[in-house]
Amino acid sequence: QVQLVESGGGLVQAGDSLRLSCAASGDTFSGYAMGWFRQAPGKERAFVAAITWSGGFTRYVDSVKGRFTISRDKGKNTVYLRMNSLKPEDTAVYYCAASNRGRLATVREEYDYWGQGTQVTVSS
Repeated sequence: QVQLVESGGGLVQAGDSLRLSCAASGDTFSGYAMGWFRQAPGKERAFVAAITWSGGFTRYVDSVKGRFTISRDKGKNTVYLRMNSLKPEDTAVYYCAASNRGRLATVREEYDYWGQGTQVTVSS
C-alpha cells in the first residue's frame, strides 16, 4: 500500500507560479511511475503530467507544455509539479497518483494509488 499526500496548492493571480509536492509513504515505492491529474468543477479528472521511476521520461498534456514541469526526488519519495505562467483555466483540484505498471501512464485506469488532492485557484 502506498499513501500519497499533496501540498502546495493555493490562490494565485494569473501569471504567477506554484510548486505542488506529493510525498509518498508506505510500501516500497521502487519502480512506480508518477502522475498529476486535475479536476475542474463539473469536469472529469484529466491527465496533466507523468514521469517514469527513473525520471528520464516525462509526458504532458498539450495545454501545459512549456509551462509545467514534473520532477521527482527518489531519495525523498517526493514528486513535484512546478507550474509557471498560471492561467484561470488551470483552476482545479490537483491529484497525485502512482502507477506500478512499469511505464509512463496517461489514463486514470493505469494508476493504482491516489492522493486526496490540493486546490489550485488562479484569478484573472
